[in-house]
Amino acid sequence: MKIILASQSPRRKQLLGYLVPSFEQQSADIDESVLDNEDPQHYVERLANQKAVAIFNKIISPEDSLVIGSDTTVVNNGEILGKPESLDECKSMLMALSGKEHQVMTAYSVVTKAKTVTKTVITSVQFATVTEQQVIDYWHTGEPQDKAGSYAIQGIGGKFVTSINGSVSAVVGLPLVELDATLKEFK
Repeated sequence: MKIILASQSPRRKQLLGYLVPSFEQQSADIDESVLDNEDPQHYVERLANQKAVAIFNKIISPEDSLVIGSDTTVVNNGEILGKPESLDECKSMLMALSGKEHQVMTAYSVVTKAKTVTKTVITSVQFATVTEQQVIDYWHTGEPQDKAGSYAIQGIGGKFVTSINGSVSAVVGLPLVELDATLKEFK
């Protein structure tokens, strides 16, 4: 079966490589805007599924293809924290997370001609207390600019995380244990 990852993320590519020996990567160009009154879990599930379906619909011979889409969001007090577009947005997000626990939701969707499975993994992340200067210094590393919630646990941003309860790989971008179990359903 031909497997396609509907993402150009190097992190997701690395993680999926731990589960399957060979696959292709294709980028799904979808609108990632939050819909009115959309809760965070529905949001990540919708995006993961839309990414997978967008790529699946382009496949010439879908009978022997499997597409995996995934999306991750950071949720603080029920609010979805997207990718920061400025230092001020980054400061606002990271100062709101400072010293508190928040959730990271990662959904994945596995699509074939026969069926679709979409699941969400929720991990609680405890942040250390951070200062505004630490946030400014972190912004200038370039790391937070394309990260949901303005940080990368697998990078420099990991220094802000004091503990997690749940899946580390889900926080990075692809929940390995859960995805591995789901992929076995397709064999």
